[in-house]
Amino acid sequence: MATHKSATKRARQDLVRRARNRDQRSRVRGAIRQARAAIALGDAGEANSAVRRAESLLRRATSKGVLHSKTASRQISRLAKAVQAL
Repeated sequence: MATHKSATKRARQDLVRRARNRDQRSRVRGAIRQARAAIALGDAGEANSAVRRAESLLRRATSKGVLHSKTASRQISRLAKAVQAL
């Protein structure tokens, strides 16, 4: 465990950041799951709105450094292709 004052502060900050990143990642995964479910149902309108929401969350997570930009871009591309196929 950290013994220096600066190290204990850094440990506290890491806990907060890890919780925030975990929450962001969980929201993104849930949005992707909902988008894929809407695509599987074949409802174009619902799928389109779900994909837009997932894309928004993916881009936000990327800008905050939670996800790598190429990972988010790849997932957005795959969702968009799936919606276009409907």
